[in-house]
Amino acid sequence: MGNADKPAAVSGQSSTELLIVGGGVMGLWAALHAGRRGIRTLLVDAGEIGGGASGGLLGALMPHMPDRWSEKKQFQFEALLSLQDEIATLEAETGLSAGYRRCGRLIPLPKPHLRTIALRHEQDAESHWIGGERRFHWHVLDGPPLPGWPEAEAGGSGFVQDTLAARVSPRGLVSLLAAKLRQLPSVRVLTQTEVAAFDAAANTVTLQDGAMIAFGHCVVSAGFRSFPFLDGLTAGLSVSLGQPVKGQAALLRADIDPGLPVIFRDGLYVVAHEGGRVAIGSTSENSFADPYSTDAQLDALIDAAADLVPALRQAEVVERWAGLRPKAIDRDPMVGAHPEHPRIIALTGGFKVSFGLAHRLAAAAVAFSAEETIDLPASFTLASHIAVARRST
Repeated sequence: MGNADKPAAVSGQSSTELLIVGGGVMGLWAALHAGRRGIRTLLVDAGEIGGGASGGLLGALMPHMPDRWSEKKQFQFEALLSLQDEIATLEAETGLSAGYRRCGRLIPLPKPHLRTIALRHEQDAESHWIGGERRFHWHVLDGPPLPGWPEAEAGGSGFVQDTLAARVSPRGLVSLLAAKLRQLPSVRVLTQTEVAAFDAAANTVTLQDGAMIAFGHCVVSAGFRSFPFLDGLTAGLSVSLGQPVKGQAALLRADIDPGLPVIFRDGLYVVAHEGGRVAIGSTSENSFADPYSTDAQLDALIDAAADLVPALRQAEVVERWAGLRPKAIDRDPMVGAHPEHPRIIALTGGFKVSFGLAHRLAAAAVAFSAEETIDLPASFTLASHIAVARRST
């Protein structure tokens, strides 16, 4: 960012080149990329770092189906590929662990027609899941590769095993990113700091304590709370750019090999983590009375996981979790400069794929703040989501 882009401080006001509103996984990655560039950055969060959806339990990093390949699927594939090296670098620099492992994924196939489709996908993966010298596979198997993970009866027509999927500890990755930010002299983090007012014309925010911050660019990465703010900046909308979706999950104590693949069946995830923990989830609730309480819907998921995996039938539930994830109107992530306010940059809306894509999306958002040209899937851009919302009006 050149000197011309630096906001001028006035009496009683501080300034920063880049303001990041929201300290979830998206905002943390954005602060990291900005810090690596030496951009003077202030990250503010109304609560604690990773206190929202980024503080969940699952951490399944799963690819889209390998058929009907598109720029969107290619972007996600490259992101899932590069995340492993990004995390390894951060672990080496901080001495902490993100609980990452490329464990693969198992998908039971209960019906014959699903096996037919899966066999087609096997060939699709051979064509598309290639990254340099690394090639990933989508195998169709007659039974689970390991007894009881899951029950053989769950796949009456076989199982898919892919070698691309991975898992990470959401809280471990958040802690890793936060630790790295403390090493970067150009980055400052303020928690329990809510933005009370925003003046897009003047490029300033007023914090809850009355402090005013001038910024060169502002990245809005406050999860589902980003949508009302972006709505207010956008003329001609009668529908929101996104909505919160409630998710519930549980953490079980079980003597399970942490290298086991993620199991995925009909929206149910079973994820083996380090330390004898297994994460179960998650619901996708568009309507809810209490966003942060768990209920019978989570009980049903736990029971379904126990039916699927015998080793979980007597497992102790050590934590139940509920939270709200951001789902943009077009379901894809929402990234990019606002067409009416180019110094405001969206970075939200990832829904279930945020942890696998956040590092790449955040790099794009920071590049936008440096007014660089970025190659993103068209449907990921804020402008694309605004167009969808306007057509829905």
